[in-house]
Amino acid sequence: MERGSIKHSGSFKIAEKLKDYMLLVKFNLSFMVVFSAVISYLLAPLVKVYDWKAIMLLSVGGMLVTGSANALNQAMEKQTDSMMKRTAGRPVASGRMTQGEAISFAVVCGLAGTMLLWHFNFLTALLSVFSLFFYAFIYTPLKTVSSVSVLAGAIPGAMPCLIGWAAGNDSLSAGGWILFALQFFWQFPHFWAIAWIAHRDYTAAGFKLLPSGEGQTKYSAIQAVIYSLLLLPVGILPYFNGMSGLISLVVVLIANLFMVTQCVRLYRDMTVQAARRVMFSSYIYLPVVLLALLLDKVAI
Repeated sequence: MERGSIKHSGSFKIAEKLKDYMLLVKFNLSFMVVFSAVISYLLAPLVKVYDWKAIMLLSVGGMLVTGSANALNQAMEKQTDSMMKRTAGRPVASGRMTQGEAISFAVVCGLAGTMLLWHFNFLTALLSVFSLFFYAFIYTPLKTVSSVSVLAGAIPGAMPCLIGWAAGNDSLSAGGWILFALQFFWQFPHFWAIAWIAHRDYTAAGFKLLPSGEGQTKYSAIQAVIYSLLLLPVGILPYFNGMSGLISLVVVLIANLFMVTQCVRLYRDMTVQAARRVMFSSYIYLPVVLLALLLDKVAI
């Protein structure tokens, strides 16, 4: 009976440690990043046949590099994370994991992920390293300095599209930059909605993320409207660049108009509930648009 209890206790500790590592790499966020990279890879004109080995390699490599960036982020933000309700339970912030352990894990993941992505070409590996360092060492410290951090964060946030495109095309041609622009502009209303919802937490930690220095203002809301409108011309570029057909163009426009509508409602209502609608519309927008572009490419 005692052996069984010890075995059960050991299994529980392993499960808890694995859970902490999942939280450290922000698995859900990392999955979204990998999703963008894989779709961008499949949209590359040189990718004619689905090579599942290559897709798996890109997914694992991308997950490791993204996880490395997120782990470094949490190691660097231990103090600020511990000040916010939504992040106080993270492994480093809560003290369940040391900063040294998180950094060591990040280094191993970063190196392993870069080596896997190098399998495609040097450009893919180089872009992934650039994205990792930009996120960890430029975006992360900027968050307590200025709302410009959102602009800085949008660069590595859109890099998965370039990484996936480079993996499939071995170059940074127009299609890759179009996908980059799509995800780049998408991030502003998406992230500002999150910053609006968690404004008290972010303010308590000293983060400056909303466009207005005064926080939840009409100015912040109108910026979300403007950037959602900027997505409209960017969203039609895949069609005019010959990447996809008319069906995806219609889907993109409908998804974009839905997102614009939610941003306008935020400007009108100025409530957390309205910001939450913007956030959910942005979560819907990206996968719907990317899948529409891919399916339309497959069909033509």
